[in-house]
Amino acid sequence: MGAIAPSTDIPLTQTVALVSELGGEVEFREGYPVPSPGQNEVLAKVLYTGVCQSDLHTKDGTAAGASGDPITEIKLPHVGGHEGVGRIVAIGPGCKDDLQVGGLVGIRFSSRICRRCEFCLAGAEQHCVKGTNHLHHEDGSFQEYIALDADYLTILPEDVDPVVTGPVLCAGVTAYKAVLNAGIRAGQWLVVVGAGGGLGHLAVQYAKAQGALMIGVDAGDKKDFVLGLGVTEFIDFTATDPVQKVHEITGLGAHAVVVTAGSAKAFAHACEMLRVGGTLSCVGIPPGRPVLETPICTIVIKGLRITGNLIGSLKECMEAVELVRRGVVKPEIKVRKFKELPRVYEKMKKGDIAGRIVLQIAE
Repeated sequence: MGAIAPSTDIPLTQTVALVSELGGEVEFREGYPVPSPGQNEVLAKVLYTGVCQSDLHTKDGTAAGASGDPITEIKLPHVGGHEGVGRIVAIGPGCKDDLQVGGLVGIRFSSRICRRCEFCLAGAEQHCVKGTNHLHHEDGSFQEYIALDADYLTILPEDVDPVVTGPVLCAGVTAYKAVLNAGIRAGQWLVVVGAGGGLGHLAVQYAKAQGALMIGVDAGDKKDFVLGLGVTEFIDFTATDPVQKVHEITGLGAHAVVVTAGSAKAFAHACEMLRVGGTLSCVGIPPGRPVLETPICTIVIKGLRITGNLIGSLKECMEAVELVRRGVVKPEIKVRKFKELPRVYEKMKKGDIAGRIVLQIAE
């Protein structure tokens, strides 16, 4: 189809949360150009967006790549955000007829994929060798308007709540994928380290939906919140050795451990919580190059599995959204104004956030 003319109320410029250099401060800049949708693109007005720990690491220049070294090939100036929900306000040329102005869409980590590499063909397109994302390569959801690839568009059901759905597009699908990769079955013990955080509180709920017996590990001030998620047991890591306590609770050790905390200490001895044949599912990414402090002989003799989880495919994302849509999983959300982003980052650095913060972009 040809281009659909945008609404006359779409401005030429907008306000964005901009970082001019890695390690720099957030600047709210007015007069930033509103993009025009190109071939096979749509323009969406951003309604809400979650704030992810990865946004903070990218802003600070501490985001780590597969090698463990900091990622430096980041678009500058940088507009972060990759957990957004918006509505289509204009449709560019070449888009399929099923797209309509007013449709609800998601803004995810993955922005564009090649659709031809072995990862795309296998339904693991988040690892696309030519893929780009809204965290490093393209302006993200910390702005009022965004251009999106119409051929890799996250089309959301109209009856989802846009306030809670944004974090599901990153934290939610990542937690969901971590639980899937843990291979947990009903009645088995699963430990979530960082259970009160943005990723952790979702991992607890997705695992509960699989019938797992849950142990939540976090600081004592999050005990009531984590217990409210329905965990069987809570461990305050500031007052108790989590490894010893997990074995006291489970006898032989947990069947799986999901570490959602972005802390080197959280990962160091996580394998020691596992029983024979158990799985460590890694999610949080601590800064620097931290390592697991588990002897190789332990991994070999106990037959342990270690798996990493980088978000998920679009199909897995929509499965994660559907469980929230049906009320099986309920993200804990606190809504803040767009210009409170710097304050949110400060709270993140202190670990003071239970659940997830969502910014209201559209007034």
